[in-house]
Amino acid sequence: MGIDPGTKITGYALIESFLGKERVIDFGVIKPPYKYTLHQRYLLIFNGINELIKKFKPHSFAVETQFVKKNVQVALKLGMARGVSLLAASINNLEIFEYAPKKAKLAVVGNGSASKFQVQKMVQVLLNLKSIPEPEDAADAMAIAICHAHNIRLNQGIIKCMNISKVN
Repeated sequence: MGIDPGTKITGYALIESFLGKERVIDFGVIKPPYKYTLHQRYLLIFNGINELIKKFKPHSFAVETQFVKKNVQVALKLGMARGVSLLAASINNLEIFEYAPKKAKLAVVGNGSASKFQVQKMVQVLLNLKSIPEPEDAADAMAIAICHAHNIRLNQGIIKCMNISKVN
């Protein structure tokens, strides 16, 4: 499961990875009404992620690390949305992995500075989707999930190589 946390829109994606191929199971956004207070938004985000975890029972939980621009208030609010996401994963005993936005972009596009559209387009190609995934937040969550799948595969390959060298 991949999560792109936000107070206005939180993107989510559930993918399956098997033999180096990924396929999408579900994706979308949790979008609290704008009139909600921040507290109400955080609760809605938490409940939404918790429901998705209970429905799909993912093996792992990958979340985008916080991206901080110049506005400290925005960073704090985003950090809280990220925190409730992590809490939902923790309560459900999921192993949590964190990836920087640049690492996710690098994993799907090959360029850590790729544009939002480039990420959307490559996610479409990698997951064999008929159309570009929208909104951007859902595509970003898919990129996080793909990044995690690639990272797991890479780490398993390293572990297998290490085990082979120990046998010899």
